[in-house]
Amino acid sequence: MIDRFLAPPRGAGAWTADAVRLLGLLGVLAAFLWWAPGDGGIVALSMLALVVPRFAGVRPGFDIAFCVTVLVAAWSNVLDLYESVAVWDLVVHVVCTGMLAAMAYVVLARLGIVPVPLADGTRRATPVVLVTVLGLALSAVWEMLEWAGRTLIAPDIFVTYQDTIGDMAAGGLGAVVAGFVVSRVGLLTDRG
Repeated sequence: MIDRFLAPPRGAGAWTADAVRLLGLLGVLAAFLWWAPGDGGIVALSMLALVVPRFAGVRPGFDIAFCVTVLVAAWSNVLDLYESVAVWDLVVHVVCTGMLAAMAYVVLARLGIVPVPLADGTRRATPVVLVTVLGLALSAVWEMLEWAGRTLIAPDIFVTYQDTIGDMAAGGLGAVVAGFVVSRVGLLTDRG
């Protein structure tokens, strides 16, 4: 995985994905300079996710879509879109959870923990089931972090039972869709 991360980009798509990562880094600086420190921290945390596609060795289109989705999710918080745009929270939970669950499955496949999607002997149902489970687990962890943030750090974080269940259901839906994509679309640059 380190070799994949360190390999120079090949092709316009790979260069574009790295440009999105660079925009993410510049966004961290902008968030710390022009918004609250907590906002800068949220955008900085997104940088951890932005490097995962390089380690995993995914196709540039998936890499770009993943990175853009993560940045949109982070900046939606900074720009208060979750509160100001109706249903934006649910849309982001569907798309972002699906992307994160698909990427988690790909990383686990690269580590040899789950079968490589589209490889000989991998049943099509396997990624659908496992990506869905990963998405639901990620949704649960996210909601626990939201609760902890409200309880321990910022009481103004919006957390209600209805919101939590709705977010988890939206994330589960996104994960199911992502599971079908993983089971049918080649997301890896190679199968090894």
